[in-house]
Amino acid sequence: MRFLVRNAVLTGYVELVRALGGDLSALLASVGLDASDLAVPNSWIPVSAAVDLMEHSAAATGHDDFGLRLAESRRLSVLGPVSLVARGEPDVRSALEVIMRYQHLHNEALHSRITETNGLATIELALDLPAPRRRQATELLVGAIHRYLQNLAGSRWRPVAVLFAHEAPADAATHHRVLGPAVRFGQHLNGIVLYASDLDAPNQLSDPLLRPYVRQYLEAIAAPRPAGDMDRIRELIEALLPTGRCSLHEVAHSLGVDRKTIHRHLARSGETFSSVLNSLRAQLAQQYVGSRARPLTQVAGLLGFATPSTFSRWFRAEFGTSPTAWRAAAGAGNGGPRPGG
Repeated sequence: MRFLVRNAVLTGYVELVRALGGDLSALLASVGLDASDLAVPNSWIPVSAAVDLMEHSAAATGHDDFGLRLAESRRLSVLGPVSLVARGEPDVRSALEVIMRYQHLHNEALHSRITETNGLATIELALDLPAPRRRQATELLVGAIHRYLQNLAGSRWRPVAVLFAHEAPADAATHHRVLGPAVRFGQHLNGIVLYASDLDAPNQLSDPLLRPYVRQYLEAIAAPRPAGDMDRIRELIEALLPTGRCSLHEVAHSLGVDRKTIHRHLARSGETFSSVLNSLRAQLAQQYVGSRARPLTQVAGLLGFATPSTFSRWFRAEFGTSPTAWRAAAGAGNGGPRPGG
């Protein structure tokens, strides 16, 4: 099955394509995506689609530095809850370790490590994708880590060297402007070399009072790297629900397999697509309806129902009462009924 990545990897993509005169709809369609794949926050999309999209965008706009331009405005906040924990760490080293430890929450195809020798530290980045199609994605990743280091160590921080395995572009002006003068192409790895002492520098974003709370929060919501196909199917169904496109066909397409393959994976666990979909909906419905943070019309959309009335009928069949009655009971401290009435 395909590796997945959070759509936050394309933060700023729409604005950049428009600024460079690209055809957004055509570019998204060329890799099997549409605007809704970018509109729903924190959704999963295939890594291959994101990588190909950046390659196509670079070619269509005539900008060989497309991935690096996308990285130029990166902020640590694009990592969501992980960024909160990183902000709480006392030094650059521990903040980077947090980012790398939880990288699977954002990109299943990314591997990274830090090695130290002779007073130098190397941050190495690698993608589980064929080399010819990952130039732009690699420059985005390296550029993003460079930006995170500047966020953590301070804007005056500079690397010893920035390394790329691919060959130099015809014009490396953007690379030197964004990454500094020490950019090297045709190297044996992709990554950043810095002084090991820079890792021990104080974290400029650190808030010690925040640290214990955000660590506890992240550990509570952070699932481990998906252990099997069932985990990935469930995650993708949950991510597709709010888009209104949660179907067996969409799940199979996103994972790069046919529908029969999905059926086989589900059958091994005694499940069907409908049973997993319904189970996830029931789980989320109890959470959303029990809280007054969202109107019920919005809850219906988040659970993938075309109309509130369809949602209400499903909810009554599942829980034996209406969403309105459930919410009222929860507000009164009764906790609401359980599935099946």
